[in-house]
Amino acid sequence: MDGVLTEAVVGLPDPRLRPYVDRYLGYREYAARPLVRREVAGAFVVLILGWGAPLDVTDPRAAGRGAYGVNAFVAGPFDGYCATRTVGAGAGVQVLLTPPAARRLLGLPLGELANRAVPVDRLGRWLERLRDELAGLADWPGRFARLDAALAGRLALAGPVDRRLLRAWRLLDGSGGGVGVAALADETGWSRRHFAVVFRREFGLLPKTVARLLRFQRAYATLGRELITAPAGGAGQLGAARAGWAELAARCGYYDQSHLIREFREFAGATPAAMAQGSHSSNPR
Repeated sequence: MDGVLTEAVVGLPDPRLRPYVDRYLGYREYAARPLVRREVAGAFVVLILGWGAPLDVTDPRAAGRGAYGVNAFVAGPFDGYCATRTVGAGAGVQVLLTPPAARRLLGLPLGELANRAVPVDRLGRWLERLRDELAGLADWPGRFARLDAALAGRLALAGPVDRRLLRAWRLLDGSGGGVGVAALADETGWSRRHFAVVFRREFGLLPKTVARLLRFQRAYATLGRELITAPAGGAGQLGAARAGWAELAARCGYYDQSHLIREFREFAGATPAAMAQGSHSSNPR
């Protein structure tokens, strides 16, 4: 095989960090020839602290948004799919952050990071030092414990996110994108326009776009679970085994099957049926 994930270890953060960090993923991989993956869009921020073979991260909509020859970077949130390319042996830890968590940990408005991949050396020496410390440790439990300590220490020094924005985020996220912008603005006490401007500045994307991404993430995760549990015969028989894409669309809050397919094309670069035949994305399902 051209690309092999030789090791993948999931770590759960300290319980005090769970509101901010869902999980850690430690990985090792080897690619004998250039390995390209498509990474789906998402209303989250990805922190990669890696060592070994570097990657190129590219956004097909604008080359200048990417990062090239890096093994430690921050990406997103993205409202379109992007791609990574690597060759050789690499290792590292992937950390998925909600926008409020990333806003606190990184100490800058996510409007400066939206639809961009940025090497960590542009975001503060603490991330570079942390990457080097992780590379020098002997095992994944030790690396995850060091991540716990570093992130908890950073949060202790960081200022809080505006409580009105945080409540709006929690309502939007908790509803899977089902709460309208007008209702969210009312919760903050701001006008709809002011709310949208501040939300985008602090969390990177407009609230309406985040709502679409949250709905897509639910559909993408559902597709992944159903592929795992699909009966013998493979992903190509998923539609026959389930009620089909129209039923998936209805479950996930889309108007119809066409709406679902359009969103997948925009955010994943492929239709659900094409992805059911085999996805190269490393983003979570």
